[in-house]
Amino acid sequence: MRSLPRTFDTPLPIDAVLDELLRTLQQRNAAVLVAPPGAGKTTRVPLALLDEPWAAGKKIIVLEPRRIAARASAERMAKTLGQRAGETVGYRVRFGSKISRTTRIEVVTEGVFSRQILDDPELTGVAAVLFDEFHERSLDADLGLALARDAQTGLREDLRLLVMSATLDGARVGKLLGDAPVVASEGRAFPVETRYLGRRSDALLERQMADAIATALRADTGSVLAFLPGAAEIRRTQTFLAERIHDAATEIVPLFGALDAAVQDRAIAPAPKGQRKVVLATSIAETSLTIEGVRIVVDSGLARVPRYEPDIGLTRLETVRASRAAVDQRRGRAGRTEPGICYRLWDEPQTASLAPFTQPEILSADLSSLVLDLAQWGVSNPATLSFLDAPPAPALKEAKNLLRELDALDADGRITEEGKSLRALALPPRLSRMIVDAHRFGTGEAAADIAAILTERGLGGDSIDLDARLDQFRRDRSQRAVSARDMARRWAAQVASGELVPDGGTATHLAHSGRANGLAAPSPLAGEGRGGGATTAVSRLGTPTPDPSPQGRGEPSSRAPRTRGERRESSRDSKRSSVQAAVELSTGVMLAFAFPDRVARNRGNGSFVLANGRGAMVEQTSALARAPFIAVGELTGTAASGKILLAAPILQDEIERHFADHIEVADEIFFERGAAALRARRRTTLHAITLSESPLAISPSEESARILADGLIALGFDRLPWSKTARQWRDRVMFLRKAEGESWPDLSDDALIARRADWLVPALHDKTSLKDLSASDLSDAVMALLPWDLRARLDREAPTHFEAPTGSMLAIDYEAEQGPTIAVRLQELFGLDTHPSIARGSVPLVLELLSPAQRPVQVTRDLPGFWRGSYAAVRTDLRGRYPRHPWPDDPASALPTRRAKPRGT
Repeated sequence: MRSLPRTFDTPLPIDAVLDELLRTLQQRNAAVLVAPPGAGKTTRVPLALLDEPWAAGKKIIVLEPRRIAARASAERMAKTLGQRAGETVGYRVRFGSKISRTTRIEVVTEGVFSRQILDDPELTGVAAVLFDEFHERSLDADLGLALARDAQTGLREDLRLLVMSATLDGARVGKLLGDAPVVASEGRAFPVETRYLGRRSDALLERQMADAIATALRADTGSVLAFLPGAAEIRRTQTFLAERIHDAATEIVPLFGALDAAVQDRAIAPAPKGQRKVVLATSIAETSLTIEGVRIVVDSGLARVPRYEPDIGLTRLETVRASRAAVDQRRGRAGRTEPGICYRLWDEPQTASLAPFTQPEILSADLSSLVLDLAQWGVSNPATLSFLDAPPAPALKEAKNLLRELDALDADGRITEEGKSLRALALPPRLSRMIVDAHRFGTGEAAADIAAILTERGLGGDSIDLDARLDQFRRDRSQRAVSARDMARRWAAQVASGELVPDGGTATHLAHSGRANGLAAPSPLAGEGRGGGATTAVSRLGTPTPDPSPQGRGEPSSRAPRTRGERRESSRDSKRSSVQAAVELSTGVMLAFAFPDRVARNRGNGSFVLANGRGAMVEQTSALARAPFIAVGELTGTAASGKILLAAPILQDEIERHFADHIEVADEIFFERGAAALRARRRTTLHAITLSESPLAISPSEESARILADGLIALGFDRLPWSKTARQWRDRVMFLRKAEGESWPDLSDDALIARRADWLVPALHDKTSLKDLSASDLSDAVMALLPWDLRARLDREAPTHFEAPTGSMLAIDYEAEQGPTIAVRLQELFGLDTHPSIARGSVPLVLELLSPAQRPVQVTRDLPGFWRGSYAAVRTDLRGRYPRHPWPDDPASALPTRRAKPRGT
């Protein structure tokens, strides 16, 4: 085994494979290192690579998924060398960097690296890039690896790439890197015992976690690391623990991303001698951190992950069961420095049902920043790069649409000068757009403060009102808030100084592809590329959906072309090329610069409809619940019933002045159900929300007739003024269609509804309501559907009446279930020895034979058969009851009659 440097005082499992790894990277320019938690890969491997010949005089960049891991790793490596961070080993993260001219190992967050390589594709002076904990599969890690591999194959064949992980499919990553060798380190430093506690569904998670931690403290020695899904659960668990633990020698500390760096450092520092520590952490502590003295892990088995939902155009946090890889990582935290114990709040058989790995962020994220970065790289199709998982096509399309709306991409998907300006701010594109637009009104600094709050969870408190958060943020003296304000000032200064796009820069090219990168000047910020891991919505402009009329009817309507200003010129549009005189923009206006699709109108009782057509609620106790219009920065929930988490009021005249390019003024005709009539209005709309409207007079036209017809059909086909004659006429035509075939038109309800443009719309050309349509108008309209040559045949083959031998005209019922039917007194058919029929004799009429009192006595389709058969029984039964009526022995030859015999005969 390779002898350890003097500074490597403590042997680690990774030491056994260091020689193999160094030989591999001497011979190949890419490798994969798979090593379990606690093996020492994060802090030992970069130091081991420093003295390699291929690294002489160059830097090694190490990527970490989180700021705390980057700082802690750099500090630990520096301590190993007997130095301070910023000398041989340094770090670069949002809100702070320790780098000097002598720094050889630079530990950075994944977003920082993405910006570094985009600004310098050749990675000048860099010998190797190490992707630590790659199994977490963040969007920036996937992007960084794809860009680094592209640069390696096209520009820097000597650049070494090393992907490191504890729970990774090494062979799959190796294939992505050109069949790179996989080096595996076996075994943990120390064994870990697993104890399954189960979890009750009828008790609070936090209470059960507190119970489990208290039990572990009583049963075992050492400090405790407990995993919970989020900050809220951590605070509640901390409260429950304080009720159970009264030992002054036990310190309870939280650990999550929204804490000050000093508080985080305190959490990962070893407990003082003779004391114990309970660290309540999110998944931030899963990887790359070693907390001295921890030999107990209590795992809730839950994680909180961002999920982008295209249907509602936002990213929301979702609590899910952690993957098997994640819980294995957590378990490993207990065995970093000595044998440990892991308590799990689930039953052992449930482990097998966990997902093998955490879903890669690229499959469920908003891809607008990724697409903009790829456009800066000169790539419009991600398939040309080496992504372990391809970005989903629908999400890519959506991201491109948003970036075109922001003027960041042109029609061909190439980055514009405006796009370069937006990307240079190291923020999500929408927030960059907000600062740039606000700067042109002299309020860039205020917009930068808003961007800081939106990208750093917890800054400014948790008020729904953005103005309240801004006020608290500006008064906050914590180190995290001070650093965030400094960064916001730099964003604003960067925009104000015009340092967003290089002057006359020369495009660089990848040698193997000839793609122009069109690179922007390096950002003066030491910030992360995605705004520091924001979990709030940074998404597409929602697709507008029709806004219901004020009465909530949503019936068919017509929108005429814009009648005032086809595309209004907004103050933002007209001044994008120059800075205006300072204007005091409201917080709501600046927020809407980023999210014009989330301007919302109050529907009452705290209910709002957003410009993208979604519905959302705000707490009725908030003053925002009474604002006519608001701009929404954060919301969660479903498309129909979202919950607003952050917003600011905005006035209607501000909307009309600053967002005129999104506003439409249109004359509309719509159908009002209650009145069954047309109404007309002039509406001013911002996508799906109505800003104002006024009534208009209606001038009947073909278009208004179509809307009225659609509205009447939706109201109910039977609501049309159908006369008995019209219904019978339709029944006769439908009878002949069934009897003779499709030469007769289909006049069923469904067919007439489908063909309403042929008969109903013409009948409504001069009408504006149902009451204007008479029964005769309707009859004439539907009867016009029958060709002239069939009209005479209709009367012959499907007559309205049958003439009885007595001369009586008997109505034929074409609606009868058994077929065309007549009801006739038996005596009126005497002397008729053939059965009556229609449709040229092909269809016999159904005869409902009546007694002299008009009561049914027999139904037949064979009158001669009736005379010969059952008539005798009917005669016997009825002649005693009706003695004054004739009951001849031979009805087929008797005279028909409508009358009774005279009395006394």
